[in-house]
Amino acid sequence: MSAPDDRSDVLVSVPDQLRDDLREALGPVYEDAAALLADVDGPIAAVGDIVTYHLLEAGHSPALALVDERTERSAVEETVLESVRPDQGGPDAWFDQRIETANPAGTITTALLEAIEVGLTVPEQRVLVRVDGEEDLATLPVVALAPSDWTVVYGQPDVGMVAAPVSTATRSTVRELIGRMDGESERLLDRLDTNAA
Repeated sequence: MSAPDDRSDVLVSVPDQLRDDLREALGPVYEDAAALLADVDGPIAAVGDIVTYHLLEAGHSPALALVDERTERSAVEETVLESVRPDQGGPDAWFDQRIETANPAGTITTALLEAIEVGLTVPEQRVLVRVDGEEDLATLPVVALAPSDWTVVYGQPDVGMVAAPVSTATRSTVRELIGRMDGESERLLDRLDTNAA
């Protein structure tokens, strides 16, 4: 008999030997948000405070944004925080809905997965997901779940912004990475297969 489903349970965590592979970019890398936006068609999902900030500063509100108010495990600068926190007046102008969730560093939890699923299925609304913990690995399930006309933009520390097109190739790469994680990778992959757009 399986244990009851807990919204905050950890599905997978990253083993140390996988960290270098996770640094491989899933698409072209940009230093300039305007150049990225000129090359991307269709909806954008932004993973990370700095990426979200740069897209907003360039005048583009992502269809889905995931933030944790941190960058490289340190608090983001006040200007970035003002853009991504509703109580500072920022996101209310850019996003239609806000979701709060939790996700410890180096993991993907059921709660994070549910927030992503909701954020991708709210028609005609821009959704901000605020993560208590860390959102870095959210790129993987977002790529796996988003429709094929989307692009997932995430930060590559000291390099720039990666624009990962949602495609059969990027989904395959993401599935392979998830399959090598510790924990319940098969359970996560089954759920991604069930809920993919």
